[in-house]
Amino acid sequence: MSSSRISGIFVRGRRSFAALTVAGLAVAGGAFAAPAAAQEGPLVDVGWLSENLENPKVRVFEVSVDPGVYERGHIPGAVNISWHTDLVDPVKRDIVSPAKFEELLEKAGVTKDTTIVLYGDNNNWFAAWGAWVFNQYGLGDQVKLLDGGRKLWEKQALPLDTKAPSFARSDLTLPPAKPELRARLADVLETVDGKKNAVIVDIRSADEYSGKLFAPEGSKELSIRAGHVPGAKNVTWSKAVDPETGKFKSKEELRKLYADAGVDGSKPVIVYCRIGERSSHTWYALSRILGYEVKNYDGSWTEYGNSVGVPVVNLAGTVWQGK
Repeated sequence: MSSSRISGIFVRGRRSFAALTVAGLAVAGGAFAAPAAAQEGPLVDVGWLSENLENPKVRVFEVSVDPGVYERGHIPGAVNISWHTDLVDPVKRDIVSPAKFEELLEKAGVTKDTTIVLYGDNNNWFAAWGAWVFNQYGLGDQVKLLDGGRKLWEKQALPLDTKAPSFARSDLTLPPAKPELRARLADVLETVDGKKNAVIVDIRSADEYSGKLFAPEGSKELSIRAGHVPGAKNVTWSKAVDPETGKFKSKEELRKLYADAGVDGSKPVIVYCRIGERSSHTWYALSRILGYEVKNYDGSWTEYGNSVGVPVVNLAGTVWQGK
């Protein structure tokens, strides 16, 4: 299929009309439409973002995990954040340091008045991780996820660009990370032992939860033991979204989904998966959309399932064979 470039935006097939509109072609008198006010709540829809790509108070970040996705085409003006190098410490297993994260945001021109929109591939898993990191560093009120993420943007044939943007550098000072948003292995074990009054939610697939699978197909991060944390409720992350659009279900549907599993916000919640990215998605649903008190256990099963002496429930009875 042929492609052409208009105002720095690649246009393919049905994308042409949307691209011309979003690129900000002059209206009567040569003026541009006034930027819309930010949508209320922790989500923005593709329509709002389409109208605000030229808004100087909006900064869009793509947090995808599959190699080359951003480079092949991204939402116009989006800054690339690599989960593997920008949001984590490259040496020790930890989130990005305040200094490095501050540097990334200043380079992108983020200020205390910027509306930050995150999106990515894989149903926004790693974008939600990004949101969790932004929240830890005190920017939660400025952060919104693009509901439906890259999946819905592409599904609606909206414009993609291959040009990496540049912005005037800002001056930003971040506060220390908020430990209350993060669960450690000790927090999980104290909950299992009844020393902490919290509910643990395992958001992995039913086969991972039962111990039938050590990890999803193709995953390199493995644990020596399969199963789940004793007492953990299993609510697979995908139950929180519409399978066609990738958008979060309504507040009422989410509240019922988790309440049916015994998670109603009356107790603090700890969520986990394999490495913390899928659980970030559930953290966003429970914490940012429903307003529950939630910690993300980013050590997740790759830490718990490899820890010596911790209690494990393995319904399938699988034994690791070294593969």
